Amino acid sequence: MDREVRFARTLEEVKQKAKAQNSCLSQAEVEEAFAPLSLSAQQMDMVYQYLMQNRIGIGKPVDYEEYLDAEEKDYLAAYLESLEAFAEVSEGEREAVTLSAMAGDPDAVSRLTEIFLPEVVEIAKLYAGQGVYLEDLIGEGNVALSLGVTMLGALEHASEAQGMLARLIMDAMEDYIAENAEEARKDRKIADKVNKVADAANALYEELRRKVTVEELMAESGFSRKTIEDAVRMSGDKIEAVDTWKE
Repeated sequence: MDREVRFARTLEEVKQKAKAQNSCLSQAEVEEAFAPLSLSAQQMDMVYQYLMQNRIGIGKPVDYEEYLDAEEKDYLAAYLESLEAFAEVSEGEREAVTLSAMAGDPDAVSRLTEIFLPEVVEIAKLYAGQGVYLEDLIGEGNVALSLGVTMLGALEHASEAQGMLARLIMDAMEDYIAENAEEARKDRKIADKVNKVADAANALYEELRRKVTVEELMAESGFSRKTIEDAVRMSGDKIEAVDTWKE
């Protein structure tokens, strides 16, 4: 197998293991995982930096609270307080409710959803600080949980339910983060286009001492008509150096 492929696969396996351990790994676990690749000390340092950037603690869990602002902390405290209404359950009761949910009992499905709500919060904490609000992560996780508890009939054993639901919740949160990152990338691209057109228009405005036409800006900057008009539109007509009046 290609070395780069083995490295990428090992890194993903390490990340998944960390998620199953409250986003925490020991240094020994990391070194053992990468030992077959014989990485240099510098390469291992890069691995540790990558893990830390992905909120994976080495030796101890990452303190998620450092990634939350005051508003998110207030929301989390209030939300956790609201969950106190759902009494804690013993392992025996959880298993009985799970078995009934697997059999399609609607009351059990509802109760199992309640039981797992605090676990959605714990999973959401693992993804804190990745460009999305904790409240939104919990919302996405709760939707995945609500769907997941209706799909337990496909399992053979009640012991499999927690792992299945956790995976569905994680997938939902990761998808949401990825979608948000893509939207942010698009927003940055749009902002960059608007800024470049605005800068070119302002420079020509300073030279001519008047608003510039789209044609003049095209000739001076090399931007196409569509690029200029799109930038003006996306700015909300805030590129005032461009004369957009049409007869």
